[in-house]
Amino acid sequence: MKRYREFFTDGRLSVLIIAAILVIDQLIKIAVKTNMSLGESIRITDWFYIDFVENKGMAFGMTFINKLFLSVLRLCAISLISWYIYKQVKAGARTRYIVLLSMVVAGAAGNMLDSMFYGLTFSASSPFTVSEWVPFGTGYAGFLTGKVVDMFYFPLIVTTWPEWVPYWGGQEFVFFSPVFNFADSCVSVGFVALLLFCRQELGQISFKKS
Repeated sequence: MKRYREFFTDGRLSVLIIAAILVIDQLIKIAVKTNMSLGESIRITDWFYIDFVENKGMAFGMTFINKLFLSVLRLCAISLISWYIYKQVKAGARTRYIVLLSMVVAGAAGNMLDSMFYGLTFSASSPFTVSEWVPFGTGYAGFLTGKVVDMFYFPLIVTTWPEWVPYWGGQEFVFFSPVFNFADSCVSVGFVALLLFCRQELGQISFKKS
């Protein structure tokens, strides 16, 4: 009976977390995509900008994998982690573990939605035009090949490498330079927190049928 109650408590919590992250992530992305031109930047403070960029879908703008292959790989990973969360909820895993896993899968799913549907429902963004909604299927790309919207830029430190530093000497140095989105941050925070606070569970991971 205890596990039955835990399943509905933690299972509903997992669904709620995933849904909330997806809604927040998509609202931010759609607002940026339909109101800003590609490359446009809005200064919030000296260390925080809304900077509209698009990428093929890897975290923090990395682009060294084929887009379609990346989308299929992400779908497989999302499905596997979702199934694992279901198993962990049934097994009565700690709520903390379920919450952090849900953050990771929700973040991955948030970027996956961009890849799946943005190319079908939006016109292409450019430095000169703002993207618009278009009839479904008439957008800038096909299914699974849409670009992921990024917007958060935190140049916490902007300085110049000393001249004596090999190769980089005299060049600008920016920390933190990647542009990312809300989904990326959920994946990163969830993953790091898992490593810090759920090492016991991670050490016992098994995909065998229970």
